[in-house]
Amino acid sequence: MGANSSSISELPENEYLQKLSGSEPISENDPFWNQLLSFSFTTPTNSADLKLLEEATISVCKSLVEKNPRTGNLGSLIKVFLSRTKELKISAECQNHLFIWQAHNALFIICCLLKVFISRMSEEELQLHFTYEEKAGPSSYGTECEDLIEELLCCLIQLIVEIPLLYPCQHTDSNWWKWLCSWYRGRYSGGVTSALGYAVRDITYSISLEAVTTLIVFLSCQLFHKEILRESIIHKYLMHGRCLPYTSRLVKTLLYNFIRQERSPPPGTHVFQQQTDGGGLLYGIASGVATGLWTVFTLGGVGSKASAQLEQCSPLASQSLLLLLVLANLTDAPDTPNPYRQAIMSFKNTQDNTAFSSSNPHAFQINFNSLYTALCEQQKSDQATLLLYMLLHQNSNVRTYVLARTDIENLVLPILEILYHVEERNSHHVYMALIILLILTEDDGFNRSIHEVILKNITWYAERVLTEISLGSLLILVVIRTIQYNMTRTRDKYLHTNCLAALANMSAQFRSLHQYAAQRIISLFSLLSKKHNKVLEQATQSLRGSLGSNDSPLPDYAQDLNVIEEVIRMMLEIINSCLTNSLHHNPNLVYALLYKRDLFEQFRTHPSFQDIMQNIDLVISFFSSRLEQAGAELSVERVLEIIKQGAVALPKDRLRKFPELKFKYVEEEQPEEFFIPYVWSLVYNSAVALYWNPRDIQLFTMDSG
Repeated sequence: MGANSSSISELPENEYLQKLSGSEPISENDPFWNQLLSFSFTTPTNSADLKLLEEATISVCKSLVEKNPRTGNLGSLIKVFLSRTKELKISAECQNHLFIWQAHNALFIICCLLKVFISRMSEEELQLHFTYEEKAGPSSYGTECEDLIEELLCCLIQLIVEIPLLYPCQHTDSNWWKWLCSWYRGRYSGGVTSALGYAVRDITYSISLEAVTTLIVFLSCQLFHKEILRESIIHKYLMHGRCLPYTSRLVKTLLYNFIRQERSPPPGTHVFQQQTDGGGLLYGIASGVATGLWTVFTLGGVGSKASAQLEQCSPLASQSLLLLLVLANLTDAPDTPNPYRQAIMSFKNTQDNTAFSSSNPHAFQINFNSLYTALCEQQKSDQATLLLYMLLHQNSNVRTYVLARTDIENLVLPILEILYHVEERNSHHVYMALIILLILTEDDGFNRSIHEVILKNITWYAERVLTEISLGSLLILVVIRTIQYNMTRTRDKYLHTNCLAALANMSAQFRSLHQYAAQRIISLFSLLSKKHNKVLEQATQSLRGSLGSNDSPLPDYAQDLNVIEEVIRMMLEIINSCLTNSLHHNPNLVYALLYKRDLFEQFRTHPSFQDIMQNIDLVISFFSSRLEQAGAELSVERVLEIIKQGAVALPKDRLRKFPELKFKYVEEEQPEEFFIPYVWSLVYNSAVALYWNPRDIQLFTMDSG
């Protein structure tokens, strides 16, 4: 890149990178590192710049891979980074104002190099590159670091969990902070604490983000394997040894990063941005130390407008959530369960004063109210929905808390929107949203309370104007719409099963169903009835045609018919459950049932439905008789009044009792076969400032090249 270069495409020619990847060993004490690490930039965000950075890094990496066994320069770079972070941790006693800046830049370079290394070599080869010693004199870092990978991983975790302590609001009494404020007053006017505070916050935000990103990169070896990694070197480091004691603190910090959704520093306000007078806050200090500064280059920041999406989100929150999902879905070690999953399964509310179980050393406490608020607000993303699923399914403390909330609509409505816009969502996101509903409907209290929550003007529901409707009725409408969409488009039996299971769980507690919800229940049954008749007719015609010819195989209409009859049976059971348990609460459903009573005639004598049809037939006959007695040309209001009166008069003992409809979500065997590719597809598509060549990805099939 040279002293005057500002284009990332010229990185391979940069004299400092050439020296790093060259044939000459570089001592940790060499002034070269101050020169290499004294640059400023805005992290690239758009795909074109990220691809450019990837391509530029590859050429440097190829040279480093070839020459590192002789020079040990990769290890030297990492040791320099580790020494900078040691200075960072003792900042109160240290007046070296460059350590955060240089630590961040060192980590950025390490992350770029690691990403290419990991995509092009096995973990065993990578481990070998960490063992090559530099050949340029004694180490200033010390000999206590026997395993550089473990040391680096542990350091990254420590940065993530400890960097928030460097925010100025928490360190205004430190010697380092006082010294920096004094220096700032001598050169600049204006508010010291606020100006300098934001400056330090900006770079600590950046190094936190870079540490999270580098951990994701370390774990990205999974992307380049078709099979699920069950014995990974990196996994072992994270689940054992020096990293293990940080498990709960890491999970807690990542969760709080997600909860806080703190915006990234706006482009142009970087602590090390070059000033118009030629001497910015720390550029001026740096000039006496680093004599060969890189020229500032900006990508997706100053000089080009960042995307609207990135302006509206927190990169640290997004990246932290992705790392949390990756860690939670690591496979168990042969002798140890995944400690990160254990931490997610067991953390408690800060208001919970009960003792922690001694069997789980990774438990911790977190503010459930803040977590709930963040989960409600962030459900537009796959990863937030997946986190909600994991917490509801695996953490009984979170599940109990969520089900006890009196504002459950704040969580359920975003989930319903995901299902409503099924055409715009990927199938995995829809599955997660649907399973969340299924888990919630396992609770009878939830099923009762949703009918007590009245909503006004649901603007995103386009089929009909809903000026006032209960949350329960809206949930029924959206689930039925999902079933109908699936019947005509995707024909996914798994989706059908879970939709019907959620309706079945709710059916005994249906209360005051909206007339439109009641109509849609019967309309769905009508659609199934027509489909049943169509398949039955096709099967009959196919059988007749086959009598004259034995040349072509018959379509498997029997299997199609069996599937449809299973769904019809479930719908009849749902209707029956409502009539048996809460008929007097649902006059609109009885009205819709009577209005379409002819639909049910063909199933009265069908051997698959005879038993379940008894109650439905009884209700239809009972109310039809009362309507006939009331005379002809009755208004809708009068019919509903007769239904309400009849509901009180109907002898309940005449309705046959059936087992309660209850379905419980259970993960299939080896859930990692689904979740690990899903999580890494989210990382691939959503991670901030990370690009992988799609041709290198082996874990999942790319939707597009």
